[in-house]
Amino acid sequence: MTETPTTQTAPKTPVLDRVTLPSDLKALTDRELHRLADELRAETISAVSVTGGHLGAGLGVVELTVALHAVFDTPRDKIIWDVGHQCYPHKILTGRRDRIRTLRTKGGLSGFTKRSESPYDPFGAGHSSTSISAATGFAMARELGAETGDAIAIIGDGALTGGMAFEALNHAGHLGKRLFVVLNDNEMSIAPPVGALSSYLTRLYAEGPLQDLKAVAKGAVSLLPEPFQEGARRAKEMLKGMAVGGTLFEELGFTYVGPVDGHDLDSLLPILRMLKSRARGPVLIHVLTKKGKGYAPAESRPDGGHATNRFDVATGVQVKAPSNAPSYTKVFAESLIKEAARDDKIVAITAAMPDGTGLNLFAERFPRRCFDVGIAEQHAVTFSAGLAAAGMKPFCAIYSTFLQRGYDQIVHDVAIQRLPVRFAIDRAGLVGADGATHAGAYDIAFLANLPGMVVMAAADEAELVHMVATAAAHDTGPIAFRYPRGEGMGVDMPEEGVPLEIGRGRIVAEGGRVAILSFGTRLAEVLKAREALAARGLAPTVADARFAKPLDEELILRLVAEHEALITIEEGAIGGFGSQVAQLLAEHGVFDRGFKFRSMVLPDTFIDHASAEDMYRTAQLDAADIEAKVLELAGAALAKRA
Repeated sequence: MTETPTTQTAPKTPVLDRVTLPSDLKALTDRELHRLADELRAETISAVSVTGGHLGAGLGVVELTVALHAVFDTPRDKIIWDVGHQCYPHKILTGRRDRIRTLRTKGGLSGFTKRSESPYDPFGAGHSSTSISAATGFAMARELGAETGDAIAIIGDGALTGGMAFEALNHAGHLGKRLFVVLNDNEMSIAPPVGALSSYLTRLYAEGPLQDLKAVAKGAVSLLPEPFQEGARRAKEMLKGMAVGGTLFEELGFTYVGPVDGHDLDSLLPILRMLKSRARGPVLIHVLTKKGKGYAPAESRPDGGHATNRFDVATGVQVKAPSNAPSYTKVFAESLIKEAARDDKIVAITAAMPDGTGLNLFAERFPRRCFDVGIAEQHAVTFSAGLAAAGMKPFCAIYSTFLQRGYDQIVHDVAIQRLPVRFAIDRAGLVGADGATHAGAYDIAFLANLPGMVVMAAADEAELVHMVATAAAHDTGPIAFRYPRGEGMGVDMPEEGVPLEIGRGRIVAEGGRVAILSFGTRLAEVLKAREALAARGLAPTVADARFAKPLDEELILRLVAEHEALITIEEGAIGGFGSQVAQLLAEHGVFDRGFKFRSMVLPDTFIDHASAEDMYRTAQLDAADIEAKVLELAGAALAKRA
């Protein structure tokens, strides 16, 4: 039964109603800024209840967002949110409140920061660990004469596990120029952060005594009468020494301030004002926050209300459409668990996405054989390569969009050494509301061009079961299989997976004149198109390639020999499966005979967020477009789309 939300009552926001742009915060008293934070939190909850989206991260930085915009002078000063999950309150304060209930919908606001959307979004985001590098770029541009002010990066403790963040800290500390990094430490990225860094940050405030930053801020050294300043400095250093706080960051060249209660404006405001006035070099401000702060249903969730569907504000109950089929992610996880039960060499690796990849289920069954390495895709790939070199059977489960971040390691550490790492590529193709930053558009192209790499795509959830089994059985080199976000097709499921013959596709439906060779889950749209075409007396042959590398050359050349035209279709960018087929046909002289060939791929542009259906319609990869392409090649008049 689908939950229906009750009618939402808009919160009363008298102070927020006076704010159109961040400059309006300058006229508010500190007491009014407190009220503004409360109203901003209520408005964020109300908006996300209508649209769905990333709730917990934004609620955790409400006070920080207010404080930053109250103290700094945006858009001249550049506030750069790492990842961008937490930017909804920022968007409300920066002239976009009237559109906040269009979040993540077609034509509406992006769920992340986006340069083309607002001058208050100086740097786009979506992936993690990029903010400090970008802020360092802005800071150095300022030093070189650019018309820009301060640069402030806000990065979570989870995102700080990404190696790029440390590269940037090291460089920024070396440069020594004025720069602010706010470490938003909520002990929780999308999944609980892992590793030594998280333990280090936990110790900073678990092993007191720590600085009473509220008192220190209110009586900041620069604000004290001259005779007391030296004593205050010594007390501050003594307390910091007792806390061993900030040693790591100070060794990297940063002045460390914190930890600070990120929900206490009486701490945040004076500290930020003091630092804005006094800072000369790079400063790291360690802020403690809680995901989902101020909204009990989000606070009580293990992920702090990270991502949510539309929901009822009063109860927190989410609106979910009835499920007709298992998700591809769950099918993968359950299939891998079955394979691992038979083979104790199978291990699973994820990069901070155990829930998103389904490996939380694997970890429950095999906790010693599941590894979450944090937001560190490069390490995940080479760690998997090391496991494979030692005789294990690693399944490296990473979203397509995040696997891009480990490409050098795929080439250098896996492919060249022909190590049997199994890449489980979730979120293949267009993903809907997360938009271009999360689209899995490029993995076919960047994997299929690697020597010795096997690349598969599941046409449905049953095929995915067989591909997991295929990967488990394949031990002579790297192998990858891709599958989309969301529910399967509702097909009959096999009891267990059966390894496929490497490089062999299948005929799905026999027809005439035109053949369609599908790679991935567009097969369902191909079959819809075939049904419409059959009514016109033009039923094409339909084949499922299964493999982009190695290609089923025998099948493809048979389709060419028996048909007037061939169409390939895939959920990927140019340079992928269709390009591999075109190369094969060229080598066999097929085009010399005037054979008709078309490749339907994602267009050469970034597609803005919308529903997945809308995005595929924009990409011209749905059933109506396939039907039109067949009619074009068959010489018939183009059908007009409804």
